[in-house]
Amino acid sequence: MATLRALAEPNRFHIVELLRDGPRPVGEMTDRLGLRQPQVSKHLRVLSDAGLVDVCVDAQRRIYTLRPAPLQELEVWLGRFRRLWVDNFQRLDAVLEEMKTVELKTKMKKRGRRKR
Repeated sequence: MATLRALAEPNRFHIVELLRDGPRPVGEMTDRLGLRQPQVSKHLRVLSDAGLVDVCVDAQRRIYTLRPAPLQELEVWLGRFRRLWVDNFQRLDAVLEEMKTVELKTKMKKRGRRKR
């Protein structure tokens, strides 16, 4: 659940979206987010504590990369709920098909009555 808590904040979610395209230095993220460096660093610390990002120090720059493992765990967790939705949609499809059949039968009966 640390992953969900970390991603719940919009700026952290946006940082993860930025890192999806590849490693980025903090300075580039501050420019893209329109935030100051200390704010971005605090968000990155939360993401790091949640295991979502890794940091590599390159001289004066810190380059952040996305770690896929926590997102894969989230995908597995969400998969359980996806099955519920699929089951619900299948039941809905069955109900709609039944309604179409009943409607078609009703129309056919009405046409038969008109011809008499």
